[in-house]
Amino acid sequence: MKTTVSARQEDMEAQRVWYVMDAAQRPLGRLAVDAAKILRGKHKAIFTPHVDTGDCVIIINAEQVVLTGKAKPSEEVYHHTGWPGALKSVQRNKELERDPEEAIRRVVRGMVPHNKLGDQIIKKLKVYRGPTHPHAAQKPVPYMGAARKGEE
Repeated sequence: MKTTVSARQEDMEAQRVWYVMDAAQRPLGRLAVDAAKILRGKHKAIFTPHVDTGDCVIIINAEQVVLTGKAKPSEEVYHHTGWPGALKSVQRNKELERDPEEAIRRVVRGMVPHNKLGDQIIKKLKVYRGPTHPHAAQKPVPYMGAARKGEE
């Protein structure tokens, strides 16, 4: 009889790969889906839902990400500070202009689990405004995801 192999956290630490994703002229949603898939570990055969089996992701050129389709630039994005009556809102295009790193991080965070595992997963996401990053020592690999219709 065959048994199901379940990944352990101790085994995953040595297997982490660092990927670099270029956000230049890529739709925000598609970039976030690819990043969330790698961070969660769904691209690996050893994927286990309750263990952080994912890799690290570096996103560069965050200021060049684009909004397409139904992502209306004037749509309001809401967040709550935790204090009574402190619901804040900002337009999506203004958020991308002011702080593109946080805008991308917020969208990717919405695509990973909303629990302690998600908190652990999102720490492996590094987003930078320009084309350079300080992670050369980790020997990152350029991400060559599946090319979609209309991209590349």
